[in-house]
Amino acid sequence: MTDQNELQRRARRRTIRFIPILALLLFAPAGSLRYWQGWLFAFVFVASSSAIGIYFSKHDPRLLERRMKAGPAAESEPSQKVIIFLIIAAFALMMIVAGLDHRWHWSQVPVWLVLMANGAVASSFAVFFRVLKQNSYAASTVTVEAGQPVISTGLYGIVRHPMYAGALLLIGAMPLALGSYWDLLVAVAALPALIWRLLDEERILARDLPGYADYCRKVRYRLIPGVW
Repeated sequence: MTDQNELQRRARRRTIRFIPILALLLFAPAGSLRYWQGWLFAFVFVASSSAIGIYFSKHDPRLLERRMKAGPAAESEPSQKVIIFLIIAAFALMMIVAGLDHRWHWSQVPVWLVLMANGAVASSFAVFFRVLKQNSYAASTVTVEAGQPVISTGLYGIVRHPMYAGALLLIGAMPLALGSYWDLLVAVAALPALIWRLLDEERILARDLPGYADYCRKVRYRLIPGVW
């Protein structure tokens, strides 16, 4: 396992590299830094993700190391390489469209709704945190490690994919947090990639993780309790 201090340094470097990319995606399409919705979303997103990283660097560094191995190149399954590329592209497109909406005034989201949506963004990270607390094997890639157990309690006793439930909340809240109704169309277009990721992951886990098929029979709902 990577030394804890080195892991923390790697996590900080990743955050430092990510912030300019996030700023470019938000403010270049907006054509201005006078985009308070973009600033607020960026703060909530970076602060929430950084807080989770700091916590697990101290309390479960092995988990953080698993989470840092991310992106299409880190996936071993060809299908997942494509899926992750699509999800990253959709995430970027959501910020670009919201920025263009701000520049050209296509829609006007009231302040109270922007604030509520940012609260939902923060809540999605609270879901991520809870999932990671309950499942130390929750890697960013679809993989099965030796000795990995099937987690069936906590949020995993409600739905099979609580991490993706949090991602669904994030995707739904982002457009409004960024002040764009039109961006909701991009969010809807991103859902098939999320569902493909989920279904393909189930296929891989049922194949490689002993006991997962029995777990699926026990917990009926994949993403939303009582719905699907």
